[in-house]
Amino acid sequence: MQNAVILINTEKGQVKSVAERLAEVEGISEVFSTCGRYDLVAIARTRDFEGLAELVTGRLNDVEGIRETETLNALQVHSRHDLETMFALGW
Repeated sequence: MQNAVILINTEKGQVKSVAERLAEVEGISEVFSTCGRYDLVAIARTRDFEGLAELVTGRLNDVEGIRETETLNALQVHSRHDLETMFALGW
């Protein structure tokens, strides 16, 4: 499993519409609108690195209104919730 945090800035006035389109993209599990340096934060969860690469370099390019992104690939899970889920799946 590959997890990533994708920081997104949109074109002016496009935050809500981009967020709604992102929420429909396969591999995006959550989208948060934020205040501060970035307009949106998307959480990506894919089966493998190749799936994450396709999501970031392919499917996100199809979403109109995205001005720029920064992807932070997660190295380790430190969330108690995620760890419990992994163990429940037998990992």
